[in-house]
Amino acid sequence: MNEWMRKGPLEWQDYTYKEVKVTASGKEYKGWVLTTDPVSANIVLVNFLEDGSMSVTGIMGHAVQTIETVSEGDHRVREKLMHLFTSGDCKAYSPEDLEKRRNSVKKWLEKNHIPITEQGDSQRTLCVAGVLTIDPPYGPENCSSSNEIILSRVQDLIQGHLAAYQ
Repeated sequence: MNEWMRKGPLEWQDYTYKEVKVTASGKEYKGWVLTTDPVSANIVLVNFLEDGSMSVTGIMGHAVQTIETVSEGDHRVREKLMHLFTSGDCKAYSPEDLEKRRNSVKKWLEKNHIPITEQGDSQRTLCVAGVLTIDPPYGPENCSSSNEIILSRVQDLIQGHLAAYQ
């Protein structure tokens, strides 16, 4: 087992949003750490290209030989990385608007006797009965579940609520 694999998730998390140089399977990779998988120790690196696009590279945790921090980065890089995979329609809402929508959808589902909780670090994701999630901006298209029946019914409830709400 290599040194990287001996570390734990809290130690891996220290590399998040930092520019690193990783040696894995004899190859060298350089980029900004977006995330590290807490189970497999896999690393996701992002490089911002000159033409404005980006490249994303996944490195298997078991292959990591060395990792060293190149740069700590600043708040701009951190913000860019944090919002890299946020859906485009989410940017149209201010944080206050998103909170109003979340609370409105949550109250509506509770009124309809749907068990709902908030989850995630910032409590932004709504969770229905542990089997369905609703991400910002809390529309029917933002629902995700492997149970198609629950998914369809909750989407219909949200669609009806948002139609009456607007």
